[in-house]
Amino acid sequence: MWHTIILTKEDLEKFKALRIIVRIGSGVDNIDVKAAGELGIAVCNVPGYGVEEVADTTMCLILNLYRRTYWLANMVREGKKFTGPEQVRDAAQGCARIRGDTLGLVGLGRIGSAVALRAKVFGFNVSFYDPYLPDGIEKSLGLNRVYTLQELLFHSDCVSLHCTLNEHNHHLINEFTIKQMRPGAFLVNTARGGLVDDEALAHALKQGRIRAAALDVHENEPYNGALKDAPNLLCTPHAAFYSEAATTELREMAASEIRRAIIGNIPDCLRNCVNKEYFLRSSTGGGAGGYSEGGLQQAHSTTPLEAPHSAGSHGPPSGPPPPSVAVPPVSGVTAPPPQELVSLFLGRNNN
Repeated sequence: MWHTIILTKEDLEKFKALRIIVRIGSGVDNIDVKAAGELGIAVCNVPGYGVEEVADTTMCLILNLYRRTYWLANMVREGKKFTGPEQVRDAAQGCARIRGDTLGLVGLGRIGSAVALRAKVFGFNVSFYDPYLPDGIEKSLGLNRVYTLQELLFHSDCVSLHCTLNEHNHHLINEFTIKQMRPGAFLVNTARGGLVDDEALAHALKQGRIRAAALDVHENEPYNGALKDAPNLLCTPHAAFYSEAATTELREMAASEIRRAIIGNIPDCLRNCVNKEYFLRSSTGGGAGGYSEGGLQQAHSTTPLEAPHSAGSHGPPSGPPPPSVAVPPVSGVTAPPPQELVSLFLGRNNN
């Protein structure tokens, strides 16, 4: 199933013979994975597909923000005349040099790592925040590691998001965290739309607090919200993952997971089951869920074989930021203060 399909506990309870859901992609925030596990339904994802495509798209968006290629191309298309350096200077206001700037990655999973390696080639100093990775990974990749989100935001010229979405990091980029970013920083999101508070970002773009932003994902898709009139914003239609090769790879990996479910014991046979812990709780508690001892064939042995289906991260920062940056959260901000953001990545970011 695709990310556009949402399955709640009530939806899942209607499927009496369902034993496995394979999310065609990495994020599973559109599925109640806990309820699925308790009902004996394995939820799997395909975390390794399209890594190159998303990383390449992320770098494309970052380069567009720094060099303003998108806006300059539109000016030419609209008939603007560039007769001398004065016109170029006026039109290219906001262009920045990449070499020596700090790119801050929130999450260093597969895609975050791929972006980091690409960014270093362009001359970025790359820092990252990821509380789940073991110490030393930064040395093997030649990156700078910081241990709080606050520190990453304060020291980054460009921030790029590469973490999964969960109940702890919804609207991670909000009015409070934007105030911790460097004035005039860039923001890129190719992960999950719900990580960004659209209204707070729109306000920051209009004020110039954030110089420009590039988003491939939005909290509500197709997009129609507070950002539609925001300046210096580049949006793409959740297409960072796509290429013909990636689509083929995606379907093959999903089909392989379903095959493992058919011939093996669920969930032990599955390679990318994200809710196995709820199977264990369910089987221990004597609930309706638990392990399927004979794979899908036995699970469906008394029912018609009609499985339901659906269409669908280097210049090291010099210590923590000054106290004036750590302002208390404003009223209505949904994300927790920085000292509590160690729980940001619950669910392990593979994005």
